[in-house]
Amino acid sequence: MDLTSIQDPSFLKKMSVPELEALGADIRRFLIEKLAETGGHLGPNLGVVELTLALHRVFDSPKDQLVWDVGHQAYVHKILTGRTSQFDTLRQYNGLCGFPKRCESDHDVWETGHSSTSLSAAMGIAIANELKGRSNDRAIAIIGDGALTGGMALEALNHIGAEKQNVIVILNDNEMSIAPNVGAMHNMLGRMRSSRKLKHAREEVETLIKHIPIVGNSLERSGERVKDMLKSALIPGTFFEELGFTYFGPTDGHDLRDLLETLEYAKKIDGPVIVHVITKKGKGYRPAELDGVGTWHGLGPYKIESGEVIKGKVKGPSYSKVVAETITKVAETDERVTLITPAMSVGSKLDCFNKQFPERMFDVGIAEQHAVTLAGGQATQGLKPVVSIYSTFFQRAYDQLVHDICRQNLNVVFTIDRSGLVGADGETHQGVFDIAFMRHVPNIRILMAKDEEELQHLVYSALKYDDGPIAVRFPRGEGIGTPMSETLRELPLDVWETVADGTDVAILTFGPQVQDALEVRALLEGQVSVRVINARTIKPLDDAMLSALYAEGIPLVTLEEAALAGGFGSSVLEHASDAGQFPRVLRLGIPDRYIEHGGVNQLLEEIGLRPTQIADSVQQFVQVTNRQNV
Repeated sequence: MDLTSIQDPSFLKKMSVPELEALGADIRRFLIEKLAETGGHLGPNLGVVELTLALHRVFDSPKDQLVWDVGHQAYVHKILTGRTSQFDTLRQYNGLCGFPKRCESDHDVWETGHSSTSLSAAMGIAIANELKGRSNDRAIAIIGDGALTGGMALEALNHIGAEKQNVIVILNDNEMSIAPNVGAMHNMLGRMRSSRKLKHAREEVETLIKHIPIVGNSLERSGERVKDMLKSALIPGTFFEELGFTYFGPTDGHDLRDLLETLEYAKKIDGPVIVHVITKKGKGYRPAELDGVGTWHGLGPYKIESGEVIKGKVKGPSYSKVVAETITKVAETDERVTLITPAMSVGSKLDCFNKQFPERMFDVGIAEQHAVTLAGGQATQGLKPVVSIYSTFFQRAYDQLVHDICRQNLNVVFTIDRSGLVGADGETHQGVFDIAFMRHVPNIRILMAKDEEELQHLVYSALKYDDGPIAVRFPRGEGIGTPMSETLRELPLDVWETVADGTDVAILTFGPQVQDALEVRALLEGQVSVRVINARTIKPLDDAMLSALYAEGIPLVTLEEAALAGGFGSSVLEHASDAGQFPRVLRLGIPDRYIEHGGVNQLLEEIGLRPTQIADSVQQFVQVTNRQNV
């Protein structure tokens, strides 16, 4: 079938099961071929081909609202809702978003790039349907077994069940999230996977109950209790039924006949329903099917024949690897060091620590809040926990940072991966808010290194710091190729570094932007004399250096790949004001809006943060300042 001819999913209702299966094969082939060119979330989408076909066949989107949890598994949904022709631009600048996007289609009713949000959103939609007299419209949440471990999802399950709301929950159970799943919920679902289908088991149990000899009024009165005991022992899904849901499954997520039958049955039930669907992540593409560590969850372009991921030229080790190896090295001599991650063990390359110290490694699943407070508990007992977390996911544990860690001034180290723009994953994943939401919290220190060499020493210094919480930010990707020293050393945690002298203007920056500032200096050579300062301790500021800069009267430029509102530049202005100083300051950074997907350099150019643009801004700033000083 020509997939580009699809405008909406209504045509599916006229197709036979064999025709749907053939369409599924076409979609699977299309995804394998297209994502080999663009990259993207291949494994999750190959796993939901039949499920998505069945959902659009049984329900009437957008009248019935499909709410995709995380959203990285919505590519098939996008194909069936008329966006096939845009897949050449997937996750590219001004192209098709890799997650549901409400402005793209009426069929995208909820935007998300974080897990565990779908149930709450579906509950809200169902309530609105009821209040607006649309009680026949169904809200359908599609959530993975990994996302179900999130506290927000469990809160929503409790509320939906208590209110008996008309929400259908599709539990897409593929035993994986971004990494192999962990925890008691995962183990419970594993037991349920091996069980018979509830709709058949229910009939058998009801028959069994009818044949129990009822002797005397006492046993007759206890019949319901006996029935409940037998259900708990023999029927899967009791956990969900106790919460108020009608449970169906487990159902083969790649058997269209079975899926259609189960969904049609679930559609007729009044009140909350759970449909437990077993799928295979990466279904139909052997390299993805065999992936046991999450490599094929989301990746760049690859070679279809071999499954080899196509990588660009690498200058240095990845920042994630440098951080993980430094923590592991310190842990060899410091038994206090533990490592906690909310399902980011693969992305943050923590396998080296896990291999050497499995008893000190704690992957808590998609549970950021729990990860942070767990670290706090360990810290109260003299351990030195490290929480390895992406910047975008750290947002989810803000209260725990404020209330549980910083308020108690606990010795917890946060290594914040993907700080700054991340590119193709877009606005839900850009790591640009953590400085603003951390810096005003008492007791915490915030660091960021200019390169991979300095990064290992900052991580080492953070692990040696025993006076409260400390965060080390680092960007996505590889280092710049700076030679790495073998001996780790402590760096001062409130002292900046002048990396290049200049007399006309001083650029205060940190992280990869130090290299940008050096490039700006080179571009302006002979026109403007630029001093470059590596402000590697974002909090606290270097009070002595700032005081010297004020006294000198040199204009200041703050440069950050982070939100300007409440960011590093704001802290410099606050410091000057508190000191009774009024230096000329130009702040450059992320403006007050969300930055969508695209190549990082394209995004930086859009917001005026490429070196040539920075150079123009600095030159104009110096010219204006000089005129005002005349």
